[in-house]
Amino acid sequence: MPTAIAVTSPDLVLPPTDPQTPPAALLQSPDAQPLDSALVDMHRLLEQHGYVIALCPASVGAAHERRLHTVRSLLETDRITLIKSELPPLGLALLVRQLRQLSVCDFSPGVIASAARLLSHYIHAGAVLNSVTRLERVPVGLTAHARSWMPGSQFAVLANPRPELVRVGPGASLPGPDFACELLVARGAASGDWVTGTLAPAWRVRAVQEAPLPADSAAWWGTGKITEFAAYLPDISVLYQLVASVRREQCRWCAMELIGDRCGFCSSHQPGDEESATPHGAAALGPVPASAYRARPLTRAERRRAIAPGP
Repeated sequence: MPTAIAVTSPDLVLPPTDPQTPPAALLQSPDAQPLDSALVDMHRLLEQHGYVIALCPASVGAAHERRLHTVRSLLETDRITLIKSELPPLGLALLVRQLRQLSVCDFSPGVIASAARLLSHYIHAGAVLNSVTRLERVPVGLTAHARSWMPGSQFAVLANPRPELVRVGPGASLPGPDFACELLVARGAASGDWVTGTLAPAWRVRAVQEAPLPADSAAWWGTGKITEFAAYLPDISVLYQLVASVRREQCRWCAMELIGDRCGFCSSHQPGDEESATPHGAAALGPVPASAYRARPLTRAERRRAIAPGP
């Protein structure tokens, strides 16, 4: 069975794009599930999948986070990891789906967990807001704050991979991906016409998909008048090649396999190897233009490995 991908909110579970993508497990909050039931559910996941990678927003409630650590401690296991992400809700949901897709490939649990940092670089997540007066996660200048009080004002904000804010109007644009992508749009109270009519053509997206607005989006962006969007790599073969191209190492603390300079399970930093000519560590997790991975299609053997069951 593939490594289990778990989430702390049902809003982080997007519909699969293919029949091979497994579902995500929901780790409920303490007020929705007693501790004994949470222990039983986690034990069942470990029995069925071997390892559990749980993803949650960095803003997850303290009680919910304590519950996850308590469950892991009481089960006395190192086969559960909790990954907190700074991505906006829609972008995090996309990351979760990508890890679900990779969980059925021939990657070890450690590689899948540490791949979350790598794949985050390729998610361009933002929103159109009617006001930025309460936006705290992206730098907002005094001029933008003042213009927020003007009737009819709209702002386009990019939170990841690099913060950017512009006022919606003629000539307004946001820096987009340099690879072929698709766009996911979650419409709220703010008009999303600029996203589909201006941003999508400027970013040359191949397709635009719709999704419900996550419940946490209003709190994340500081307003309920919002349309959230995220551009992403939709092709599992490209995702597979991105992860497979990074040098794999063994964690010197917990012995899990990893890519990059931080273990996805114990979070320990790995010492660099200055003598190695192969990019790894922090450099390996930096954003490499995905266009480089369009130079050739996957071979037949690579395609078989991309859909082969994991260990």
